[in-house]
Amino acid sequence: MSCIRPMYEADLDQVLAIEQACFPRGWNRSHFQAELASERASCVVTEQDGRVAGYLCLTVLLDEAEILDVAVDPALQGRGIGAQLVQWACEEAIQRGARLLLLEVRATSQPAIALYERFGFQRSGLRKAYYEDNIDAILMDKKLMEEDVDAV
Repeated sequence: MSCIRPMYEADLDQVLAIEQACFPRGWNRSHFQAELASERASCVVTEQDGRVAGYLCLTVLLDEAEILDVAVDPALQGRGIGAQLVQWACEEAIQRGARLLLLEVRATSQPAIALYERFGFQRSGLRKAYYEDNIDAILMDKKLMEEDVDAV
């Protein structure tokens, strides 16, 4: 199992390489820097062999939390790293008082959708042609309860 720790400015080169590999029109350095500076956001990385393997940025406002960005190095996908990050997000959101966790995912990203459904996320909406190449965004949410800590 990988170690989850806070994301630091020094991680951004590795984080951006993963972001670019997963989302060619994704976040840039200033997006991550803004989240690192935000009091509402928590950004973490997971490491394997001393390198960033994946990351997640979460924001909490009142009783709602949202996974803003999450990705795993394509060479390391399918090894449970994404599940570990989503579990962390559920636990962190609960600890910070959230009762609902939101996210959006590309409609073409079936492995991610399956992962979120495994964690109890349900489809709550659709944004037509939201992403490049007219790809829809599926909105998903999950009601959070104390039992969600270490649930999966």
